[in-house]
Amino acid sequence: MLSQFSQPVIFAHRGASAYAPENTIAAFKLAVEQGADAIELDVKLSFDDQVVVIHDQTVDRTTTGSGRIKDMAYSELRYLDAGSHFDCAYEGESIPTLDEVFDNFGHQTFINVELTNYASPLDELPAKIAQIVEQRQIKKSLLFSSFNPFVLIRIRRLLPNIPIALLALPGRKGTWARSWPGRLLKYQALHPDVNDVTPAIVEQAHKHGYRVHVYTINQADVLHRLKEMQVDGIFTDDPLLARQVLSPVSI
Repeated sequence: MLSQFSQPVIFAHRGASAYAPENTIAAFKLAVEQGADAIELDVKLSFDDQVVVIHDQTVDRTTTGSGRIKDMAYSELRYLDAGSHFDCAYEGESIPTLDEVFDNFGHQTFINVELTNYASPLDELPAKIAQIVEQRQIKKSLLFSSFNPFVLIRIRRLLPNIPIALLALPGRKGTWARSWPGRLLKYQALHPDVNDVTPAIVEQAHKHGYRVHVYTINQADVLHRLKEMQVDGIFTDDPLLARQVLSPVSI
């Protein structure tokens, strides 16, 4: 699992999203090429219950289309341009399904799947993900995360052998997740905001046997500081920089 990597583990946040359109096959491919240990992606359900890889509740920010994901069938979503908003070189890049990502990268890299059904937390997203995972031999290369503890409970019941991570909101809103109430979830990792992580939080986490993966860092000095703090992982839009700073190697 994650223990196989050097510390801290480099998670490419929505792929190499500093260099390619987020949550696309192009961004995930580039993240692997740039030396990321893992990729992070966001999933939710389309109108016809396809598990699609996109962060927002709508397609407006990252595609040429407009509308809510839950109101659009994948037959509509697949033809939207999810690349040209970033750079014309990526024109025609599409919104992938989780199946596509697993087919391309499931045996190539570790994958953090964030369940982002925050607008519809009672939907069938956990069940649909479980069906996809059960069809593949990739359980040892997955981590599920969410800000919603109840969604994590649901996915763990379906896939008990895959680790879960609790995302903590920034500031006061995330206090419960970063302290003892959050630990009642019995997660394997805590994902705090970079502005909230402290040596005491890391020490307490390690004392209780769970990992700390911090989001989202794109500055060299902060990367150095977190490494000295002995965090277990970092999320970054710039895996190339993170690799150069944290464990310089030839890529």
